[in-house]
Amino acid sequence: MEKEILIKKWLNNELNDSEKEAFGKLDDFEINQAIVDNAEYFKASHFSEIDDFEVFKKRYNSYNKPIKKLTWLNPLLRIASVLVIGFGLYFTFLHNSITQVKTVAGEKITVELPDTSEVVINALSSIQYNAKKWDEKRSLQLDGEAYFKVAKGKKFDVVTESGVVTVVGTQFNVKQRPNFFEVKCFEGKVNVVSDTIKRMLYPGQTFRISNHKFSEGTTNSTTPKWAANMSDFESVPFKEVLAEMERQYNIKIINKNVNVDRLFTGGFVHHNLENALISITQPMNMTYELSSSNRVIIRGKNN
Repeated sequence: MEKEILIKKWLNNELNDSEKEAFGKLDDFEINQAIVDNAEYFKASHFSEIDDFEVFKKRYNSYNKPIKKLTWLNPLLRIASVLVIGFGLYFTFLHNSITQVKTVAGEKITVELPDTSEVVINALSSIQYNAKKWDEKRSLQLDGEAYFKVAKGKKFDVVTESGVVTVVGTQFNVKQRPNFFEVKCFEGKVNVVSDTIKRMLYPGQTFRISNHKFSEGTTNSTTPKWAANMSDFESVPFKEVLAEMERQYNIKIINKNVNVDRLFTGGFVHHNLENALISITQPMNMTYELSSSNRVIIRGKNN
């Protein structure tokens, strides 16, 4: 009974010095203390009161079971808990430092990077980079197409599924779509690496891999035309032209008797769908039909 009196006075904070000493020597002192300490984390609010003695006694009985054989695990469990929390905080912090920008069909966005470099992102494209580590490593991932105006400084990497473009300070365009990878240099120097192919591009030079075939070319433009709302193509498979039109107008194009591998040179505007369709079908001896607000049928000859 003396033990219960000590516990009751302890709960009410009424122990004198000698009683505190006696209470601390109880075999289950650590269990008693743990019950109260843990209870603090489960209160509905800071206005809650500590359980009365009878409730405490029931909780004590549930704790006071012969499980001391497992106490050797406590240090390991504590270490594991610290590691889990640490890794969770680390990966949460790392994830939150990643900046991602995406565009939808028909949309273009200009983004300023931490070093004042600019990226103009074309329709249905995305970039992502680590803003917190930008000063250490200027690198971003691109999915789609973007035009870069890179501020001078450390090397600048644009990483795509098809290859890596590396510069110091320059202006260039990178387009990475399914089975199509193209880089155009407008200013400065651009180093391109795609699988085993490596090239250094100078102003006016282009690098392209289409359907696994590599080619080099030239351009007279000083900026990409799509940034001024016009897509242009030079000897590009017609399927790439149709895919770009779908991205710019948010439409679905259905082909009937069309050779989509036939090469196309020309372009189309981004602000008038009918004019755009005329621009790509007439040179290819094709016709088109607007069947609904977001569906277009393009027919080849004899269909």
